[in-house]
Amino acid sequence: MIGAPPAAEPPAKATQSAKATQSGEKPAAAAAAPTLDDLAAGQVTIIDLSYPLNAKSAYWPGDNYKPFDLRTIATLERDGVLSKSFSTPEHLGTHLDAPNHFERAGKSVDQLDPRDLFAAGVVIDVSGGVALSADYRLSPDDIERWEAEHGRIPSRAIVLLRTGWGRFWNEPQRYQNHDLQGRMHFPGFSAEAVEFLLKQRQVCGVGLDTMSVDYGLSRDFAVHHVLGKAGAFGLENVARLDELPARGFWLSVAPIKIETGTGGPARVFALLPPSSK
Repeated sequence: MIGAPPAAEPPAKATQSAKATQSGEKPAAAAAAPTLDDLAAGQVTIIDLSYPLNAKSAYWPGDNYKPFDLRTIATLERDGVLSKSFSTPEHLGTHLDAPNHFERAGKSVDQLDPRDLFAAGVVIDVSGGVALSADYRLSPDDIERWEAEHGRIPSRAIVLLRTGWGRFWNEPQRYQNHDLQGRMHFPGFSAEAVEFLLKQRQVCGVGLDTMSVDYGLSRDFAVHHVLGKAGAFGLENVARLDELPARGFWLSVAPIKIETGTGGPARVFALLPPSSK
């Protein structure tokens, strides 16, 4: 099975749910994970949350960063086989940031626990706030409002932030959104919100539809540091978040496995169980 259906609620969890109901907080809804039988029968909706890699794929505008490059090294006409080589920064297109990206003692991408790469997913939509400010950051209050409507974020989930920024993916200048001083403006997480998600909800990682989990104006990259110190990962340039429900789906994250790598391009899939179709 991709993920085991939830067992009967244990007493401790039942007590927590009862307290949540008494306090007015909406308890988390238990959604059964899709099974391999569901998948084989074509009953699971699969949404590819990754952009294809090409020379136009967004990457961090830093020194020594270069675009994705794909070259043909053998052809059917000349060699009887078609083969290509590619080169790319680790942090380009839809990709994963490993803990060692900002923390010396953090795990590299090849050291991540595979169990953390298969998880329940939730989407927090802040596109309304982003419409008012490109520098918007997810706050703990945003999380509280989301949980009041959708229930408690599951333990060991991956939290995706829908900012609406993905609509600029095919407009590189607008996607980076530099001002006259060369500073980028795009939304992200706040360090306080990510600390809450890690410590109070024990999430495996976070992701969003912009170039960085830190907002564009950041200079200390606090969110990256918080994630790295906790051994958690970040997903950036995630596609098609507008096609996902707020909860009730599962994520499969498959970054390229680079030994000692600080991250890498990733194929990210959302799996929606039959009941959600």
